[in-house]
Amino acid sequence: MMKRRRFLCLTAAFATAPALAHAGTWRGRALGAEASVTLTGPRSAVDRALTALPKRLEQIEAAFSLYRADSALVQLNTRGRLRPSSDFHALMTLAAQAHDLTDGLFDPTVQPLWHALARGTDIEAARRLIGFDRVRIAPDVITLGRGQALTLNGIAQGYATDLIKDDLARQGFTKALVDMGEAAALGGPFRLTLNDPQHGALGHVTLENAARATSSPGALRLGAEAHILGPRGQEPLWSTVSLEGPSATLADALSTAAVFMDHPALRQLKIRAGLSSITTIDADGALRTL
Repeated sequence: MMKRRRFLCLTAAFATAPALAHAGTWRGRALGAEASVTLTGPRSAVDRALTALPKRLEQIEAAFSLYRADSALVQLNTRGRLRPSSDFHALMTLAAQAHDLTDGLFDPTVQPLWHALARGTDIEAARRLIGFDRVRIAPDVITLGRGQALTLNGIAQGYATDLIKDDLARQGFTKALVDMGEAAALGGPFRLTLNDPQHGALGHVTLENAARATSSPGALRLGAEAHILGPRGQEPLWSTVSLEGPSATLADALSTAAVFMDHPALRQLKIRAGLSSITTIDADGALRTL
C-alpha cells in the first residue's frame, strides 16, 4: 500500500510541478520516414524514455517494414500466411475498419500494382490482384488471396505513432508530441506547420490530445503515377489532405484514401469516422477545412 501511495504521489507531482520539467527531443527514422519525439517531464524520466526509443522502434520495424527481409510483413507477402503478433493482428483489424469506412478506397493490397509500375511489368495483371476483401484476418492466422501482397505504408506509421504515444502515457507522461510520419499529442497545445509539396507551408494547426495525418500524392511519383494508388484506378483529387482525429492509425489510413474523395464524400467520412477536421489543398494551393 505504501508503495502504491508513493507512486500516486510521484505521478501527481510529475503532472503538477512544471518547475521540475525538462524538455527533450529524439530524432531519427522509423518505417522509412523522418521521426521525432518531444517529451516533457523530470529529466531522468525523459532521458530514460528517449534512450529506450530505438529498441522500441526496432520491434515495430521488425513487424511492419517492407524493406526488411525478416519482417513479419515480408513473411506474410512471401508465404501468403502469417501467425500474427497481437500488434500485427490489431493493425490488420484497423486496416479492415479503414477499408470499410472509405468504401474500399483504402486498400493495402495495391502492393503488386506498386511493383508493376516500378518494374514496368504487367499493370493490368497486378490490378486484378487488388481486393482487401480477399484477405482473411483472424487472431491466429492472416491469409492473403492467391498472388496478393500488402503494403502497410498508408497505416503503419500512424500505428507506430499511437504505440509510442501509448507507451509514454503508461509511463506517466502528460506532455509529448510523437511524429513517426504522422503526429499524435499527449497534452499540448503543439503548433504544427501544414505543408504541401507544390506550394510549401500554407499555415499552421494546433494539436492537443489528438492525432493528425497528412497525405500528399505528388510528394513521390512512380513515373507518371502519384505514389498513392487508387485501387480501382482512381486519380487523386487533391494535392494534400490533412485530417485530425483521436487515432493516428486511422487518421493515417483515412488520409491516404481521402485524396480520392470529393468534399461531399469527405463530409460523410468526417462524421462516420468521428474526425475533428479535414483540410484539403488543391492543385492551385487553395486550402479548405471541413
